[in-house]
Amino acid sequence: MRHLPSDFTLGVATAAYQIEGAAHEGGRTDSIWDAFARVPGAVVDGHDGAVACDHYHRYPDDVALMAEMGAQSYRFSTSWSRVRPDGGDVNEEGLDFYRRLVDELLEQGIAPWLTLYHWDLPQALEAKGGWTSRETVDRFVEYATTVVEAVGDRVPTITTLNEPWCSSFLSYTAGAHAPGRQSVRDGLVAGHHLLLAHGLGVDVIRGHAPDAWVGITLNLTVADPVDPQSEGDRDAARRIDGQFNRFFLDPIFRGEYPEDLLADVGHLGLADAIQPGDLGSISSPIDVLGVNYYHGDAVSFEPPAVELQQDAPTSRAIRSPYPAADGVHMHPRGLATTSMGWEVQPEGLTRLLQRIHAEYTGPAMVDMWVTENGAAYDDVVAEDGGVHDAERVAFLEAHLGAVLDAIDAGVPVDGYFYWSMMDNYEWAWGYHKRFGLVHVDYETQQRTLKDSALAFQRIARDRTL
Repeated sequence: MRHLPSDFTLGVATAAYQIEGAAHEGGRTDSIWDAFARVPGAVVDGHDGAVACDHYHRYPDDVALMAEMGAQSYRFSTSWSRVRPDGGDVNEEGLDFYRRLVDELLEQGIAPWLTLYHWDLPQALEAKGGWTSRETVDRFVEYATTVVEAVGDRVPTITTLNEPWCSSFLSYTAGAHAPGRQSVRDGLVAGHHLLLAHGLGVDVIRGHAPDAWVGITLNLTVADPVDPQSEGDRDAARRIDGQFNRFFLDPIFRGEYPEDLLADVGHLGLADAIQPGDLGSISSPIDVLGVNYYHGDAVSFEPPAVELQQDAPTSRAIRSPYPAADGVHMHPRGLATTSMGWEVQPEGLTRLLQRIHAEYTGPAMVDMWVTENGAAYDDVVAEDGGVHDAERVAFLEAHLGAVLDAIDAGVPVDGYFYWSMMDNYEWAWGYHKRFGLVHVDYETQQRTLKDSALAFQRIARDRTL
């Protein structure tokens, strides 16, 4: 038996577009995900977030479920398209929804954790260039100001962005996520502008919510060379680390892009995007770094004999999200996989947290949280009415154990958010992948606590693993 530290927070996480529904209610207009879902072949079966989990109408019941599960904090995002539709004027009806949500959380004793941007850019701004346009940075500052003025005094932690790697490289280079562009240059420029929006957003939050903890959430990986003795494999791992991790970590914590990264991709469009003063803004001091971790990568410059079977959402052609991807190949390691085809590698989380603390958050005196960690499995409702997701229970326990291993090794980790609180719209997978602790019947909207939710409840109650 292992005890959680007394000040360690257990929470659950979601994102606006994945659960809210009410896509055209209360003044909300299209985001890039509404538009992307209408592109033939972009999302499995053409699913969209028009209804999703109907959280917009059912949020009191959902918050009550969080309380029943023992969640101490709830990490949610606000919808830009609901708050400032089309990136334009403030929509008070949309803001009121988030005011009521924060009220409900506080009433239930659950600490709100706000993410300002979880990938749902207003489509009207994408039509003007999206994240490849510096004007979008200005519009983000306006949007952030509106949200923070409305609820910032009652939200302990506010983060600017969720996983900018996904909303730049996966979205503007690979074409796998909205808006579906496939341009190396666009991905690099979008990544830089997202970082600039983060830095300027930090200043907005500090100005309007001086008591809030301020930060950002990054999805990070552990890139291991298949053969540590191979120079080619080591270089492949270096490039993945640079284009996945250090592209974001170094500007935020060190005010510069790594030299090796600039040598790899600077000439592909990144150098042209950087203007005087940008890196000073991007490196505005933060209080908290959220780390999202799902799996690591075994990397080689040689292709594998057997490809790693990571499911692709549709037959629609996508390209590598890495700007400099030649000679970089992912290899399977014989580990168990989730229904996404992702390897289950909890020890990678321990090593990741140790590395980030040693190189970034420790020297900067920044708190670190695991803000997303979870797994999709093929859940079914059994004849007894339960959802017996033993694999997810094991995943939860193993990864919480990995966090405790990091803490035992001297890494101060303040909390852990499971992804996700409930089954939801899984982006290009539509409703075909279930990550939730709570099962959602999308036809009836009935919620059912899975065995993993009951395991989370027990851990939260007993403070033991």
